[in-house]
Amino acid sequence: MKGFLNVRSRCSVCGEQLHHHRADDGPAYLTILATGHILVPLIHVVYVNFEPRSGFMATGFGAASIVIALYLLPRFKGGMVAFQWAKRMHGFAQE
Repeated sequence: MKGFLNVRSRCSVCGEQLHHHRADDGPAYLTILATGHILVPLIHVVYVNFEPRSGFMATGFGAASIVIALYLLPRFKGGMVAFQWAKRMHGFAQE
């Protein structure tokens, strides 16, 4: 990874070309799915057991969802590019 979501055009170690990957929206969908599966049970447990005010729930879990999404998104992107490389998909074929 070069930045938060950008993939380097080539691997700095082995020189593999990475510019032709096709992750598209896959990492975003996986991030939303995982974040929801992490937070929804927590929201339910906190609400049922502690009955906090709605402002606390919105602020706390809103911030938590942003933090979790920002943590997971580049990892899912890297995983998707690595999966494509391992399966020789989208231009990663042996030449």
